[in-house]
Amino acid sequence: METVHVGLGDRAYDIHIGPGLLAQAGALIAPVLKRKQVCVVTDENVAQLHVETLRAGLAEAGISMEVLVLPAGESTKNWPNLERTVEWLLEQKVERRDMVVAFGGGVIGDLTGFAAAVLRRGVGFVQIPTSLLAQVDSSVGGKTGINSKQGKNLIGAFHQPALVLADTEVLGTLTARDFLAGYGEVVKYGLLGDAKFFEWLEEQGPALASGDMDARIAAVKRSCEMKAEIVARDETEQGDRALLNLGHTFCHALEAATGYGDRLLHGEGVAIGCALAFELSHRLGLCSQEEPSRVRVHLKEMGMKVDMSDIEGDLPDAEGLLELMGQDKKVVDGQLRFILARGIGQSFVTSDVQRDVVKTLLEDELARRG
Repeated sequence: METVHVGLGDRAYDIHIGPGLLAQAGALIAPVLKRKQVCVVTDENVAQLHVETLRAGLAEAGISMEVLVLPAGESTKNWPNLERTVEWLLEQKVERRDMVVAFGGGVIGDLTGFAAAVLRRGVGFVQIPTSLLAQVDSSVGGKTGINSKQGKNLIGAFHQPALVLADTEVLGTLTARDFLAGYGEVVKYGLLGDAKFFEWLEEQGPALASGDMDARIAAVKRSCEMKAEIVARDETEQGDRALLNLGHTFCHALEAATGYGDRLLHGEGVAIGCALAFELSHRLGLCSQEEPSRVRVHLKEMGMKVDMSDIEGDLPDAEGLLELMGQDKKVVDGQLRFILARGIGQSFVTSDVQRDVVKTLLEDELARRG
C-alpha cells in the first residue's frame, strides 16, 4: 500500500493506494470513526459488484453499515438526488461526529461530499473511489457539488474528506471505455506540470490499460501527489489550483452540449479539451506544433476520443459552444480564463485570449466533423 499525504493543517488527510483495500477498509477507517457505524452512499453498478466486499471489510473491525443505492451516471448529480441523500442520512440519524462514506465514481463522490458538507452544517466523510477518474482526481481536494441546467458543478462546497481509500484492484471491473475516460485525467497531470510523467505514460500507457497493477499504482500515486501538492498551496482555487482545470473549459461546454450523458464521459471531454488547449496554445504562438501533435498521437494510440468529430450526434455551432463556456466557474468579470501551455508540463492560467481566436478554433474543429 502506498500513501500520499494531503497537507492541510487540521484538515490534513491520507490517500491510501493499492490492491485489496476494500477488504482492509475496517482497519483503515476505524481511526477516523467516533462510533463503529457508517452510512454508505453508492450507485447501482458499484453496489452490485463491490458492496458486500466493503461490508465484510468493515465487519472485520466491528463496523456496521447502512447503504443508499442511487442510479448510476452523471445525471444523478442533481438537486433531487442531493435531497434524497440528505433526507436519507437524516433518517439514519447521522450525527455531526459520524462519517458518511462515498463509495463510487466521481458522481457519487461529488454528490455525497456535498451532502456531507451541508448536513448539520458539516459532517465528516470518507472517499472510497471506484473509478480511475475518481481515484486520481475527484476524490482528492475537497471539491464537492452537483450540476445545474446552467452548467457543470456550479452548485457545491469545498469539504475535505477525512480519508481516501483507492483500491486499485477495483479498477479491473471497469469497462475499457470507463478506464480510458479516467486516463484522460491521468494524462492531464503530465501535461500540466510533469513532462517526465507524460513521457512515462507514453511508455507505460498500454500496460496501464491492460491491467498491470504496478503501473496502475504508480500512475494513481503520481497523479494524487501532484494534486495534493497543488491543493495544499491553493485549497479554494484562488490561483494555482486552476491549473488542474487544464482542458476543462472546453470539456464542460461539450458536456453541457451533450446533456451530461453517455455521448461524452467527463474524462473523454477532458482528453478532447486538453488537445484543444494545446492547439489553442500553438495558435497563440506559445508552443510549437510538435506539442499538440504529440498530445494527440498519445491519446489516439491509447484509443481515446481526441477530436470533436469523435463525439456522436449534433453539437451547437461555435457561438453556441462559446455561450456554454461563458458559464464556466473560471469566468472572472465576464472574461474566460484558459489554462494554456508553453509546452508539455508547462501550463499556466491566463485571461489574455481573444474571443475570436477561440471561435475560429471551434469553427475549424466543427468543420472537420463534416
